[in-house]
Amino acid sequence: MEAQQAAWNSGSLDDFMAYYWKSPELSFIGSRGITRGWQQTLDNYVKAYPDKATMGRLAFEVLELRALGKESAYMIGKYTLYREKDQPSGYFNLIWEKKNGQWVVTSDHTGG
Repeated sequence: MEAQQAAWNSGSLDDFMAYYWKSPELSFIGSRGITRGWQQTLDNYVKAYPDKATMGRLAFEVLELRALGKESAYMIGKYTLYREKDQPSGYFNLIWEKKNGQWVVTSDHTGG
């Protein structure tokens, strides 16, 4: 999560997305509904956060992390975006799975 947060704060959505499963089976549930697939999730981020000012500075707070097995885990947390004019925040739950030796998010449910 620290590396993902650092990627966001450096302004790199591509590096931020490196921690998501690069698969059409990735699921992201947000305020606009369900998105399927890594590329569509990246496209949505690019549309919502077109520049460093809209991205702001991201901070994560992990509230719970629970193993679901040897190669999967469930995480609940809080995010906050620190921007010049506002400070949006919300909660998320993530499913992390080990794919090809790397831990990646396979399902993300984030609410504002």
